[in-house]
Amino acid sequence: MAYVGDAVSGRQDASTGSFLPQASHATPALVTVGSPGDTQRECFRAVSRHVESVSSLPDLLRAWRVDAGNKMNRGRPLPQKEVADRMSVSERWYRNLETGLHAPLSGEILERLSRALLLGPDERMALYGHALGGAGGQPTENAGNAENAGNAAPDDVTDALAELASAQTDFPSYLTDQAWNLLDHNAVMARWFPWVREPGANLMRWALTTTAAREQIVDWPRHAAQYLALLRFALVTRADDADLGALRDAVLDDRVCRDLWDRSPKVLAYRHGHRYELRLPHVCPETFTVTSQVLLPAYRQELRYVLLLPVNR
Repeated sequence: MAYVGDAVSGRQDASTGSFLPQASHATPALVTVGSPGDTQRECFRAVSRHVESVSSLPDLLRAWRVDAGNKMNRGRPLPQKEVADRMSVSERWYRNLETGLHAPLSGEILERLSRALLLGPDERMALYGHALGGAGGQPTENAGNAENAGNAAPDDVTDALAELASAQTDFPSYLTDQAWNLLDHNAVMARWFPWVREPGANLMRWALTTTAAREQIVDWPRHAAQYLALLRFALVTRADDADLGALRDAVLDDRVCRDLWDRSPKVLAYRHGHRYELRLPHVCPETFTVTSQVLLPAYRQELRYVLLLPVNR
């Protein structure tokens, strides 16, 4: 990774002759109001008004500066210059990164950026996934390469996972792709959630946009916010995925989901081990709790095998 030295400040600058700022990408002004909590929400909404949806890396960098300022009890976003100082790069380099211009991102730079913005584990995964091509740092189109996957073709891996989902007879299990399209499920899953039998069934679309989900998932708004964080993570790490883009558009057409989306820039990699309280009278007369166990195949990390396990209370 090559850098051009900053003769004035003596700091590294990743700018090159083709890496020029563009006025049309100027960072939107941020609004500051009373309390730190209000400031964070208002600043984030101000950013949201300037972008179609907060799912690109530049959008998240701006939102993460708001979060960093809140974590540091500043009552305002962390300035670009301070982020640059904390990274030991020039302000111009960071400003260009935040406006969407291409910049080479090595592991060292990603670590400095993570520390400068006080990113948590999920935010770090989103950042690294965007830079390295996929949530696991491995592009989807190469993930099922026969040489890399022990000579197993992509379809063979998917078929094997589908058999695994179907073979589970005690608890609901299912298999989805990177856009939460249902690839397979077992009979228990179909009994609990009959919608999985429908053509084109999509877990995220059902959970976020249907009346049934809002009735069956206890405390739906809290879980919906987490589903949206999962969607945002997927969009950041797989920015060119057409299915994810279509799913985002369908979800954000729902007014309630759009409002939840605009409240927070949170990203979430996985919901492994998370608890849900469900209201399924056809399964149990009382509400009951399950945990989701998420398994990712080593060479097909865009696939998710999920098992729902009831919690004994």
